Amino acid sequence: MTAQRVDGVSPFLAMEVLEHAQQLERQGVPVIHLELGEPDFATPACIRDAAVRALDEGHTHYTHSLGDRDLREALAAFYARRYGVSLHPDQILIFPGSSPAMMLLFSALLDPGDEVILSDPCYACYPNFVRFAGGKPVFVPTEEDEGFQFSPEETAARVTSATRAILINSPCNPTGIVLEPARMRALAELGPLIISDEIYHGLTYGDAEEHSILEYTDNAVVIGGFSKAFAMTGWRLGYLVTPRSLVRPMQALMQNFFLSTNSAVQRAGIAALTCAEADVLRMREVYDERRRFLLDGLRKLEFRIPVEPRGAFYMLINARHLCADSRALAFDLLDKAHIGVTPGIDFGSRTEGFLRLSYANSIENLGEALRRLERYIRER
Repeated sequence: MTAQRVDGVSPFLAMEVLEHAQQLERQGVPVIHLELGEPDFATPACIRDAAVRALDEGHTHYTHSLGDRDLREALAAFYARRYGVSLHPDQILIFPGSSPAMMLLFSALLDPGDEVILSDPCYACYPNFVRFAGGKPVFVPTEEDEGFQFSPEETAARVTSATRAILINSPCNPTGIVLEPARMRALAELGPLIISDEIYHGLTYGDAEEHSILEYTDNAVVIGGFSKAFAMTGWRLGYLVTPRSLVRPMQALMQNFFLSTNSAVQRAGIAALTCAEADVLRMREVYDERRRFLLDGLRKLEFRIPVEPRGAFYMLINARHLCADSRALAFDLLDKAHIGVTPGIDFGSRTEGFLRLSYANSIENLGEALRRLERYIRER
């Protein structure tokens, strides 16, 4: 028998698709994976080399519970460079991944019944983090024709005395949109704490421009990490930037539940901020090429994409003309066309009948996926 808080955690459908795909692959079926948001690039060499040096130099012990001071200083310098934001290194807490950071953050913020406002759609795990901490997710509907942009007006209508925070994500998973600066400013002016997931910063295309919420308010927490832009998913290195009032409570949780983050990995994080800019630019150019290739191919297959995704490495496409049940459609695509995609229902009620595709895969594989999708549609 499990606790009620565990019973309230729904399965992550992207992982369910992946695990079913892996079963097919064990039977010899060649699956093209577009379901997970994981860079297909190797971590840049200068980062790998820094980790090896760190091990050779004896960085194999506990660090400060807030994180390696050198890494926190490097992040503060990065925010000053990139966003013109002044941070004290003690406002930055380093974690073994951004997901543990979110778990401790919501544990620190929420009492039973406290509300967190989210967009619909949103990253599938957000509501589960909120519920697990005893909170209540409150959803703001967004519109496909507006690129699923978070509406300050709709958000304001849902702010109550129980509202503890508003959670935003830009560039966004699952939609690939970049939140407009005017909307970010308007959301910051509503009053509640803004939690801004900026894990996909560094991955914007065309004339899209990313902004940190810290450019608009100090009443904010930034969720960040090295996984996406630096191709470091397996390194498990994330961080929070918090108001000073949250530092000591978060530190106590870190001390008790995680002690500290991997020492050598933190040294690799310093290298990522100081020597990998050219690698990030190269990977971003490749993602952009894939983005444009996939957009063109999907539109030729008559999928409606009214607002072009300009960030991260996702596309959320309306597939209701094929099937209104996105879970059933995703697994049918996997079984019959051998393409792994994520059902839109994983991200909220507004995107039932949609599919999320990740273009963190080669042009060759994206081309084969489009050919398989065309055959699947024709045979339906």
